[in-house]
Amino acid sequence: MSLKISLKPHERLIIGGAVIVNAKTGCDLIVENNVPILREKDIMAVKGADSPCRRIYFVIQLMYVDGKNLTEHHKTYWELVKDVMGAAPSTRGLIIEISEYVLHNKYYQALKLTRGLIDYEQEAVSKAGKAAARSPGSV
Repeated sequence: MSLKISLKPHERLIIGGAVIVNAKTGCDLIVENNVPILREKDIMAVKGADSPCRRIYFVIQLMYVDGKNLTEHHKTYWELVKDVMGAAPSTRGLIIEISEYVLHNKYYQALKLTRGLIDYEQEAVSKAGKAAARSPGSV
């Protein structure tokens, strides 16, 4: 089954591990085989992996586009997941769902769920910051 992708001018995309950058005009691409594809909005650069849950997203992204190093990426994933669940046990249910996709090599679906994990993390950090600001003795 073919996939048609319409790119905006200068939009980036990863297809099968290769970074594609569109030129000055929009274009349509037809991908006729099954390969990992990530649009620019779904790509996280290493500098964007600046929190525990973002690092989980980043390593799943690497699993998806860099199959050559899958063993190392899986090792890193399980270490990160262990740390996050240890620090925030309330993430357990979502991490179990994400991990099911990882175990079945459904990395794109795992990435989509990990966006929710990042949102959860941001909300928790925001609430903690507000609580700290309201507590007596805070600066």
